[in-house]
Amino acid sequence: MRIDFADLSLFRHIADAGSITRGAERANLALAAASTRIRNMEEALGAPLLTRGRQGVTPTQAGRTLLQHARVILAQGERLREDLGAYAGGVAGQIRLLSNTNALTEFLPEVLSLFLTEHPHVSVDLEERLSDEIVGLIAEGVADIGIVAGTVDAGRLMRYPFRSDRFVLVVPKNHELAPRAEVAFDEVLGHDFVGLERNSAVQRFLADKAARVGRPLRLRVQLRSFETVCRVVEFGVGVGIVPSSTARRAVKTMAIKIIDLADAWAVRDLTICVRDFDALAPYARQLVEHMRAKEPPQRGSNTQ
Repeated sequence: MRIDFADLSLFRHIADAGSITRGAERANLALAAASTRIRNMEEALGAPLLTRGRQGVTPTQAGRTLLQHARVILAQGERLREDLGAYAGGVAGQIRLLSNTNALTEFLPEVLSLFLTEHPHVSVDLEERLSDEIVGLIAEGVADIGIVAGTVDAGRLMRYPFRSDRFVLVVPKNHELAPRAEVAFDEVLGHDFVGLERNSAVQRFLADKAARVGRPLRLRVQLRSFETVCRVVEFGVGVGIVPSSTARRAVKTMAIKIIDLADAWAVRDLTICVRDFDALAPYARQLVEHMRAKEPPQRGSNTQ
């Protein structure tokens, strides 16, 4: 039986993505090549590794066993590469980081740029996920570090404070809600929304909150950034929900009004979560310490 690191890495990507196509993309392989590798692995092991369905693939019992060992072997291989990388003068290690949308768009760009400048031999594999998904994936060892909303139950994971922010509603200055200082989310669901792409973590989060009160989120347009959401809101296409840090920047140059959301979930205390700090690779520990050391910017009033 011959299964190499590339096979194990491909299988991990497919299991994490729930799709052979997306797993192949993450592994930088053509779909046909990835399918052949999986088929060869199944033949070598004498057992099916994936259950294929309309919604994607899931590991069989044999696949789950292989996945557990693959994570351990790949982590050990990564640690070896880190330890030897410094001698080779190349990339000393890769850090796998998962983040919710708020942290990814508002805080991580600056934090990571500073860290990567100080550590030229380190790379970061960053992926956007929902906070509750991140907790599960960190617990399973899929990634090294997660940034999640403070309201999420992290179980036995180790947690450290990261940043604080909140979601706010932005509306055109002449909008009927503009005179309000605060509004509840369910009061706004009768209006058209400008939001992020439907598959973004924050948009799925807001859609879930709307579904919980039995009302749809009426998305007129989906965009790729919170700043663009504010710009389109300014022109009266709809209302938007964005981090207050984004809204405070936008209100300086755009004709919008910021309104606080009264819902408890709107407050965003963001936290760092890891399975075991001491077990992290050296550069992953340094990134956690770097993120904890950076003071969050002072927040001003949300209302304008």
